Amino acid sequence: MSGQGKTTVSRGLMALYRRKGMAVQPFKCGPDYIDTKFHAAVCGRPSINLDTFMATPQHVAQLFARYGRKADVCVVEGMMGLFDGYDRDRGSSAEIARTLGIPVVLVVDARSAAYSMAALLSGFLHFRDDLNVAGVVFNKVGSERHAGLLRQVCDDLGVACLGCLPRRKELEQGSRYLGLDFTEEAACEPLVQLMETHVDWQRILDEGATDVTLPAAAAADDDAAPTAAHPYGNTANPQYARPRALIARNEEAFSFVYQETIDCFGSVSFFDPEHEVPAFDGVDLLYLPGGYPEKHLDALTANKACREAIKAWADGGGRVVAECGGMMYLCEKMITDDGDYPLCGVLPYAVSARTADRRLSLGYRRFTLDGREYRGHEFHYTQFAGAVPPSAAQVFDARGEPVDSPVFRQGNVLATYVHLGPGGN
Repeated sequence: MSGQGKTTVSRGLMALYRRKGMAVQPFKCGPDYIDTKFHAAVCGRPSINLDTFMATPQHVAQLFARYGRKADVCVVEGMMGLFDGYDRDRGSSAEIARTLGIPVVLVVDARSAAYSMAALLSGFLHFRDDLNVAGVVFNKVGSERHAGLLRQVCDDLGVACLGCLPRRKELEQGSRYLGLDFTEEAACEPLVQLMETHVDWQRILDEGATDVTLPAAAAADDDAAPTAAHPYGNTANPQYARPRALIARNEEAFSFVYQETIDCFGSVSFFDPEHEVPAFDGVDLLYLPGGYPEKHLDALTANKACREAIKAWADGGGRVVAECGGMMYLCEKMITDDGDYPLCGVLPYAVSARTADRRLSLGYRRFTLDGREYRGHEFHYTQFAGAVPPSAAQVFDARGEPVDSPVFRQGNVLATYVHLGPGGN
């Protein structure tokens, strides 16, 4: 389940293998933006999201082939529990492993349990017969005696014990609401030392050294440029098939961007809405990704020239795609416990970040607009002030149930709370 230590073990392995001189390509199951930042900081290359709700299995295989083929080792971090998906195990880490034909290393929090782990692991090992479980890494092990009991569990089940990481408070991560240190040095050196001492990293390499047979289309496409998909490109209009994009980028306020999305564009330039004014010469599309602009309102409001430039671009017919935090930035204002903050004024709405209005909106989303299906993921606590504005499309969750989340289509502006998946459906 979540909180077992997947990110700790994945990041530790990535850092250790890189320390051994290997080129490591990181991947992350699902729509997560935070873990991929840890991966990139450790590996020195972007982490790629693999998601079978937002993309077809064939597209996921193509991504794995394209980004992984020049690496010495690929490490794919799972999400939630192994079989947890949007519909039973559909979209789960297990489905990703089956799609790619790669082995699974189970990471298990072993606190306060010993031989009872046998029942738990037996269920995971025998629940499905189409997964290759390479072994188990136990996390938060209390002592060497505890580790011995856990190794006995693995011996009795006939599964490899690949490591017993001791419990260390300094390795525990805090809040996931950003404010995290993504630098390579953040808790990395002690983690690498623990991994090298307590995890059989060489055996993990050996167990993982299997022949991965990907679909022929994936192997043929591994050198091809990604297809510009969904709102970013328009294959019906050659001018915008691979648009030149200007992207808002800030470590917190505008930071939720899939690497695949960046690679979809013909060319990319960046600007920081806190400190810079965008220049639109030679630009086909303004992309305002998600993040936490509510944590940077003083700086965003102070840069009035930036807000005015974005409004002029949008009002003049410029193409804009704005997701979640980017959509909020396009609104008239944001209301907080400290007062109101004027924003770009492209969309005539107000968003509330007041404590009393905070409510989690979370889950996969899909909608159809102008005959094209969009898929993505929603995660935010802010809400619209007052009634929910009218939507240009009905949004549905992964199970097909309607969701009260608006999509705005205003001129050449497409804005939504949904973080849009870059392609594959």
